[in-house]
Amino acid sequence: MSPVVPHFELSEEDADAGAHVIALRGEIHVTTAPRFAEHLAGAIESGKTAIVLDMTGVEFIDSTGLSVLLNGLRLVGQRRGRLALVCTNPTVLRLFQITNLDDTFDIFDERPKAIAHVTQQE
Repeated sequence: MSPVVPHFELSEEDADAGAHVIALRGEIHVTTAPRFAEHLAGAIESGKTAIVLDMTGVEFIDSTGLSVLLNGLRLVGQRRGRLALVCTNPTVLRLFQITNLDDTFDIFDERPKAIAHVTQQE
């Protein structure tokens, strides 16, 4: 019997306002998180410091995925940038609430709001 391959898609684009958007779909867990981590760290290391992670298509995330998010937030913070999440899935939002990470991350229900947040000047 062959193993079940989890559904996971990732795409990247630069938004007009200067934000770098990484759109995620499917499941983020121990088998898919390394690919996500590689893309996120690569974007930050290439100088992207206004990052929006569009998670509207994410169906599931585990502690490994949360770790990738926290590491990305740390890396962006070290470069004095901003990272925001777009998340509308109640199950995924509940996980952020249960882990108290809803206070750690800037979470929005629409991509334009998240883009405006990461690109605003202080």
